[in-house]
Amino acid sequence: MSERRPAPVLLIVAAFSRHSGALAWAQTELEQLYGPVALASLPFDFNQTRYYEPTMGPDLRKLFLAFGLVSSGLLARFKIQTGELEQRLALTAEYEESRPLNLDPGLLGLGKFLLATTKDQAHRVYLADGIYAEVTLRYQAGAFEPWPWTYADYRQPCVLSFFNQARTYYRGLLRELEHVSEHPTQVR
Repeated sequence: MSERRPAPVLLIVAAFSRHSGALAWAQTELEQLYGPVALASLPFDFNQTRYYEPTMGPDLRKLFLAFGLVSSGLLARFKIQTGELEQRLALTAEYEESRPLNLDPGLLGLGKFLLATTKDQAHRVYLADGIYAEVTLRYQAGAFEPWPWTYADYRQPCVLSFFNQARTYYRGLLRELEHVSEHPTQVR
């Protein structure tokens, strides 16, 4: 039986903080890990929940950073890496909050966006090392749509618009890969 490899997916990291300096630091560190940012959303107010205020403070801002193509089997590793970045910034004590930065990696494919999390729920699947994945958005009828469990911030029109834009970018990357595989460079 031959193994069919899944198509690579697009790595997207959600970053939020009340400090623009922490968000800029995160982008620099993420680019060192994952390469240059290919697509970025505009920052928006992350005020759909007060869950993070005790550790991160009020007036949070969130943005999404899309990187390049990756293997879908690496989502747990990305969550661990981004958690280590969060801890590294917190240990600098540059900011008064115990958690000045939150980073949530996810993987975008043609039909869905998977979000990594450390919190288990009935609709999440365990990956490895304490990391779970949930299908946060699905692509249906020409656009990304939320599920009943999708976080409120992922339901916002500006966020859905970004994910639709990211899907268009991702489709272009897949087409480039197909073109390269159909026309490999000949070695003499």
